[in-house]
Amino acid sequence: MTFDLTAPVPKLVKKNILIVDDHPFIIEGYKNAITRYNPNQYEFLISQAHDCRSGYDIIEDNNTPVFDIAFLDISMPAYEEKDIFSGEDLAKLLSVKMPSCKIILLTMYTELLKIKTIIRAIQPNGLIIKNDLTFEELLLAFDKVMKNEKYYSQSVVKMLNQSTHNAIEIDQYDKQILVHLSNGVSSNDMLPNIPISLNAIEKRKKHLKELLKIRSGSDEDLIKEARSKGLF
Repeated sequence: MTFDLTAPVPKLVKKNILIVDDHPFIIEGYKNAITRYNPNQYEFLISQAHDCRSGYDIIEDNNTPVFDIAFLDISMPAYEEKDIFSGEDLAKLLSVKMPSCKIILLTMYTELLKIKTIIRAIQPNGLIIKNDLTFEELLLAFDKVMKNEKYYSQSVVKMLNQSTHNAIEIDQYDKQILVHLSNGVSSNDMLPNIPISLNAIEKRKKHLKELLKIRSGSDEDLIKEARSKGLF
């Protein structure tokens, strides 16, 4: 048997990957799966961060390469100084800074309302409930997204197939109001940070209480119920 030693070695395609998750062992799991994906075809250059601040710093760094795919956990320690409160906010930042980057979001939330809000606001290429997450599931999701297909884990698909007649929709101003309320900020003191009138803020608070069926009318109950549904 003879070998052609002059034959060119196939050049690996380089892909830049970002992983942001506040659990180091989960990051290692992602890396383990990614590096096993078609190793004879791809070379994956992986950057990692452990909270919203470190994720923000990587994305905003001028020396950071454009990412091809980003894995973002939804719930992480916030970077309030830059209004980055979750993986959703990092996804929005990426869509502006690196619009070609494909986003895979991972979450523990299992509320239909939260899932619909994420899909509407971010339109991720992948959305996985962490309870569904296995090594095989992660590889399947990664393969689908690499092939320019969308991937929702089975729990997401099941929830989306449920009746949605009671679905609640909120926008960025509603979310900002809830965040400020949870931090003890009064409606008056929200005005410098939310570009709507005091009357509009009060109307939105009232509407949120009606949507969430807060009979007591208290801001504390509104925050508790909104947080339980994963609205912020």
